[in-house]
Amino acid sequence: MKKTLVLVISIFLCNFAFAQTPEPTYTSSPFEQIDELLPTPNVYRTGSGAPGHAYWQQKADYQIKVELDDKNQRLTGSENITYYNYSPDPLEYLWVQLDQNRFKKDSDSYTGAAATLSGTKLQSNEDFYSLYTFLSWVKGKTQPEDKEGGYKITAVKDEYGNDLSYTINNTMMRINLAEPLAANGGTFKLQIDWNHNIVDADKMGARGGYEYFPEDENYLYEIAQWFPRMAVYDDFNGWQNKQFLGRGEFALPFGDYEVEITAPADHIVGATGVLQNSDEVLTSEQISRLQEAETASAPVLIVTQDEAEKAEKGNEKSTKTWRFKAENVRDFAWASSRKFIWDAMKVDIAGSSVWAMSYYPKEGNPLWGQYSTQVVAHTLRVYSRYTIDYPYPVAISVHGPVFGMEYPMICFNGGRPEADGTVPASTRNAMVGVIIHEVGHNFFPMIVNSDERQWTWMDEGLNSFCEYLAEVELPTQDWARGDYTEETPYPSRRGPAKNIVDYMKGDPNTLVPIMTNSEQINIFQFGNNAYGKPATALNILRETVMGRELFDYAFKKYSERWAFKHPMPADFFRTMEDASGVDLDWFWRGWFYGTNPVEIALDNVTLYRIDGERPADSPFEFKSVQSTAMNAVFDQFEVAEADRPAILDENIYYYTLDFKNNGGLVMPLIIQMDYEDGESDILRVPAEIWRLNSKEVSKIIMTEKPVKAFILDPKEETADIDVSNNAMPRGTTPSKFEEFKKNKDN
Repeated sequence: MKKTLVLVISIFLCNFAFAQTPEPTYTSSPFEQIDELLPTPNVYRTGSGAPGHAYWQQKADYQIKVELDDKNQRLTGSENITYYNYSPDPLEYLWVQLDQNRFKKDSDSYTGAAATLSGTKLQSNEDFYSLYTFLSWVKGKTQPEDKEGGYKITAVKDEYGNDLSYTINNTMMRINLAEPLAANGGTFKLQIDWNHNIVDADKMGARGGYEYFPEDENYLYEIAQWFPRMAVYDDFNGWQNKQFLGRGEFALPFGDYEVEITAPADHIVGATGVLQNSDEVLTSEQISRLQEAETASAPVLIVTQDEAEKAEKGNEKSTKTWRFKAENVRDFAWASSRKFIWDAMKVDIAGSSVWAMSYYPKEGNPLWGQYSTQVVAHTLRVYSRYTIDYPYPVAISVHGPVFGMEYPMICFNGGRPEADGTVPASTRNAMVGVIIHEVGHNFFPMIVNSDERQWTWMDEGLNSFCEYLAEVELPTQDWARGDYTEETPYPSRRGPAKNIVDYMKGDPNTLVPIMTNSEQINIFQFGNNAYGKPATALNILRETVMGRELFDYAFKKYSERWAFKHPMPADFFRTMEDASGVDLDWFWRGWFYGTNPVEIALDNVTLYRIDGERPADSPFEFKSVQSTAMNAVFDQFEVAEADRPAILDENIYYYTLDFKNNGGLVMPLIIQMDYEDGESDILRVPAEIWRLNSKEVSKIIMTEKPVKAFILDPKEETADIDVSNNAMPRGTTPSKFEEFKKNKDN
């Protein structure tokens, strides 16, 4: 009967308030299902978001030998590839990625890039960083002719030594097969010999390259995209042979790697995978330190700074060959220098012992020795809890010229102290954040292997969201205390809703949806579009829309389903709904397929009393409702006399709140009620309140004591771009002490 009474009073009050009514003329609703935007489920990818019973993917195994020419900054290599065709399709040719061709003077990424500056407005610090990076890269195109970029392909042969016909199209190479490669398990073996100059990473704005240290005349190498790599062939695209223009990263198949790296004998080499010949390349003392590090609770120096400084003074002419092995990875990267300090420790991940390691020059200390490996270990723990247990045997952070770039088991990170060794807080924060981010990329996309060239947000956005979760936990770590506390937490850039507001209220004519190809996003919006907005959307989804329990289960289920596979956007959207039981089509449509901002206004508040008078000092519009009129309504609904006093109570306050959706993006309503007695409550209304009318709705709230103020989204959870109209009476905001108290309580 109580529900009936609430219904009666609601109907009655709606005679006085703006009721939620259907749109006056039909327009596309934010709550329409997005089926027409998603691919049709099939035997490869199901409607639940899981891989289908006939799901397949290709594999490519590599045996590579490469030599580092430290005098001329050059690589010479030879690779044997075994390609496995598990698709149901015979293949007439194979596509290979030649990423180094991006650095040719006539590359599309250079000749077509200048137009991106036309008419662009700089609106944030990130815009200026993007401009700096872009202009540095363009400037790098003036390097001397004898250091021309790009591959020199010297041989392409089959396993019997016969030349294979091939065609190079910028950053892609098509290898023509004499006979189609058989479907459902056919294999093909080929050999490619090549060489190329190593670029100056800073000068070229590259994802890998060298850094020169004139003080000791040494080089530090971070080597990535360094060998011809097989492209992806899948059920969704066929061959993913989009050109590499520099921004959209990579789509790569999994495989097993055996790599031999020949470098100067006094170099230390770190790489994807596990070192196979430590007894040949390490000293007995270094091996002993590694054994000590296996049980240490803090990083142990394998190569000390004193040892690295002594090596800097040498100029070894002889070489050593380091052999590495990696299984089920999608790529391989490495680093080499005589300047490297090396430290390591092990971290427990669900009962498995995983190496956390760092390589860095003395220029990185004291910051790197204090933080890097600890941050690696912290990242593995947090990400494993929210996604899957880290499956690889090692995770490495390298400090050099590349500020942030990721590869399986190894990443390149920036953050260097001042020349005198002082460490500004901004430098420390940048270094900690970039290590979390790049180590986190082991999970997205190195394991959950999305197509970076097409959908940047699937690796950068999901990873930025998990990075935020790891940053939030920094104050709980012993090694981070003092720098990060509950009162001074890590200053996360991406994740908190309020941080995306400036981007969301940008010129709508220049904004593009998250679901936009990487190369079509304005360079100055790229960070916010591919990193910030999806990370914020997921944080809002977790904290405000779904709740942590439902979100965390669904997000983990997506990670488990697509670990070591190739997911597409629909697989993520469908899994999140399938595993949570929450219809999120309105959310994907608004946040991922649209550009409308959140701008919801609390437009009016009306107070109703039964046979009552306006309370003293009430700031709201007031209307008195006569009990005689109420009884007429009760008669209509045949409410028993005994039940009527429960609703005909002069001590109940009925508030009708009118909301307007000025921005277009529907969101839940989080309503804070500040009572006259100083207490507060928060009411959470799901976004479905907007189903019948996405432009304006009313909500009736019944309280037992008078309210002095209503505040919409009091903790800035929804990225509302204009909070000036979020309170009634206008200008009402919680005091700083009240905000602090509520945050502590939560």
